[in-house]
Amino acid sequence: MQVKPADLGSHLASELASIYFVSGDETLLVEEACDAVVAAARSQGFGERAVLYLDSGFKWNDVLQDLLSMSLFSERRIIDVRVSGNKFDKEASEVLREYAAQPVNDTLLLIRCERLDPRQRSSAWFKALDKTGVIVLIWPVSAAEMPRWLSRRLVDAGIKLDKEALQYLSQRVEGNLLAAVQEIEKLKLAALAEPIDVSSLASVLEDAAHYDTFVLIDAVFAGEPDRVSRIIVNLRQEGVALFAILGALTSQLRRLQTSARLPPQRQRLVNTFLKRLGSVRAIDRVLAQCALVDQQGKGQLLGDAWLSLESLLLRMAGARLPSLETQLPYFKRA
Repeated sequence: MQVKPADLGSHLASELASIYFVSGDETLLVEEACDAVVAAARSQGFGERAVLYLDSGFKWNDVLQDLLSMSLFSERRIIDVRVSGNKFDKEASEVLREYAAQPVNDTLLLIRCERLDPRQRSSAWFKALDKTGVIVLIWPVSAAEMPRWLSRRLVDAGIKLDKEALQYLSQRVEGNLLAAVQEIEKLKLAALAEPIDVSSLASVLEDAAHYDTFVLIDAVFAGEPDRVSRIIVNLRQEGVALFAILGALTSQLRRLQTSARLPPQRQRLVNTFLKRLGSVRAIDRVLAQCALVDQQGKGQLLGDAWLSLESLLLRMAGARLPSLETQLPYFKRA
């Protein structure tokens, strides 16, 4: 069965399955879910734990042999399998289906991996694990979800923020859950008068927001110009290369011109962007403007490449700004 991350604690308090499968790209949340499973198992006498890293050179049949072998030190044990690169091939399917059909008594199998694609989530091995064990799918915390996620964390930590302070904290740590947890720990030590307001919060916090180019692109696709401006300023201050952003942007745009399959949540984001753009064919014009920014960055055209990039991204996000193509005469050298 599938259990939501928020419900995992209550599930573990009432029962313990023989198989747990935890999948997601948010490393902090995946680790916390797995730690909760391990802690629950240890409280029930699972004294031995073997950690298996399934990367190059390690086969799923080796995992099966470890599962079927007798424990040397404890009657109850945990087999913690960490899969890199989501390596679930034909051998993996056979092993997981075989084991799910008849799990070993007094052995808890814990598998953790990155986010699965839709094809993997509809596979025979996934359905076999879903039938026998517990599956925890962890999705990224979006900007819109961040205040609610922070609220739960703050309640657990016994900290109360007012509404404005909560929004401020959400913006400061957006895109970096580990930083959010660290800032909450910092607030616990600060022992500020509650409810904590913005001025008190700002006095003890550092700017922990961490953005990367793909967070920026998602903000563009979602049509959030204010957030786009904030992210690009952070990227520039952090020393991210202009061409790294351009490369990621053009790569994502070209991918939209293909029939590549996307996760449902991302497909909805892309559909929103394409509707704003008008059609897939309009991507060629956007790529042409990316080429102008590239030429500015290389000194082949006049003008500030960063300002042009920001203008282009804001226009893609829905802001009413002139196209770079209309400014081309001013970019050319005399």
